[in-house]
Amino acid sequence: MANFMNKYDAIIGLEIHAELKTKTKMFCGSPNDPNENHPNINVCPVCMGHPGTLPVPNKEAIKKTVMAGLALNCKIAEFSKFDRKNYFYPDLPKGYQISQYDLPFCENGSLEINGREIGITRIHLEEDTGKLLHDPSTGSGQAYSLVDYNRAGVPLMELVTEPDLKSADDVYKFAKELRLILRYLGVSDADMEKGQMRVEVNISLKPEGSSEFGTKVEVKNINSINAAARSVEYEIKRQSELLNKGEKIVQETRGWDETKQETFSQRIKETSADYRYFPEPDIPPITLSKDQIEEIQLGLPELPKQRRERFKEQYEIKDEQAEIFTTSKHLGDYYEKVASELDASAKIEHLKSGTKDENGPPGEDHLPAKLHTLSANYMITEFPPLMSAVDNEIDDLEGFKIEPEAFAELMVMIFHKKLSSTAAKTVLKEMAETGLHPEHVAKEMNLLQVSDEGELLLAIEEVINNNKNAVEDYKKGKKESIKFLVGQVMAKTSGKANPQVVSKLLEEELNND
Repeated sequence: MANFMNKYDAIIGLEIHAELKTKTKMFCGSPNDPNENHPNINVCPVCMGHPGTLPVPNKEAIKKTVMAGLALNCKIAEFSKFDRKNYFYPDLPKGYQISQYDLPFCENGSLEINGREIGITRIHLEEDTGKLLHDPSTGSGQAYSLVDYNRAGVPLMELVTEPDLKSADDVYKFAKELRLILRYLGVSDADMEKGQMRVEVNISLKPEGSSEFGTKVEVKNINSINAAARSVEYEIKRQSELLNKGEKIVQETRGWDETKQETFSQRIKETSADYRYFPEPDIPPITLSKDQIEEIQLGLPELPKQRRERFKEQYEIKDEQAEIFTTSKHLGDYYEKVASELDASAKIEHLKSGTKDENGPPGEDHLPAKLHTLSANYMITEFPPLMSAVDNEIDDLEGFKIEPEAFAELMVMIFHKKLSSTAAKTVLKEMAETGLHPEHVAKEMNLLQVSDEGELLLAIEEVINNNKNAVEDYKKGKKESIKFLVGQVMAKTSGKANPQVVSKLLEEELNND
């Protein structure tokens, strides 16, 4: 790592905004539709700030903010209120923003990343601004801006962390895990490309080991989690170089230029005094009872951290597999349906095979855990090309034709060597195209492996008779010759012979001569 990292410690805090997934806006009945492509359609006299209109808080937005707070170990306020933030926003018609200042809904939470608890100072609720579209070059040579008020007034949850993050990797993992939690809760889609989640970084440097913080710089206009991490790397380098020259860091707001991969100065940073907060006179204080908070707590779904641990324990899969099935939630849900079918499928196949006591449990070779691992491997490696073939993302299973029951059946067939790995991929592709069950596909395509010893012995005898030199080499101690003979049997059976059974039978035949 560069030398500057040995001289300075980075002190990083985050401010993360997330638009909440509600039917209507924060203080009115206008639709909250992030996919609306026509400007200034989802507006009404309230969100347009017309005289004589009164805001009414969105109950669902408050509930979802409390859900996020509970999921992040926050203390939930039983008494809260809204405030006016008197700062001019050209894309908020009222000329001020309704937000929260000293009594937010959620305080003193935490989120674990990289083995450390990152403190969460607060989570409060406010209204979003509209969108400005700038055109710097018109026919007249005069620049102008257009305003779209569809987003103005949309419920916006803001989370502020303690300055506990230390690196770009901390920032990346915190933002990624938070986004996952918000999606699991269903409180926000948190799509950064659509502006539904925005990450702002506050960063300062201090001499290594010092307890005194340096001058804070805020970085805004970050449109992805990767960009947030890169902005941190850039700022650490920029500020370190200035300090090494004996120059001072200016407290300011900087933007992120994705093209140049660097930050740039926007304005001198405001303080809370510049916003002139005061209690919103048109909205009474909000009270939440202990019973209401407990009801929301009981309704929380399984969260990402819990899911990871349960998958590893319940299905005995690897950390990497559990992470994929947690991050890609729909894929993980599909996997769970497959896993629930595997025990029954394995039992049925075990009884059909007749290799163990019919009344007893499956033996070691039939352990469901091995099937769980097998199915996880196949889903992670083989599903992506099947998804891309129908223009689906890996976490989008809409229209996917392979039913979990059929996929579980395929896994059992592979496990019992009814299909070679090559044949299994062919069958899987056909299943994705037709929705048919694997045994039907395998029979129609003549891909089932031959494990019948009587049938295989006929091919083995012919191969032994036609390859005397390889047989003699084997008997002289060149054990690798048997691989050649197995290959000959595989060719003789058009690749349908079970290679393990072939190898066993060949050894028996050659050693008996």
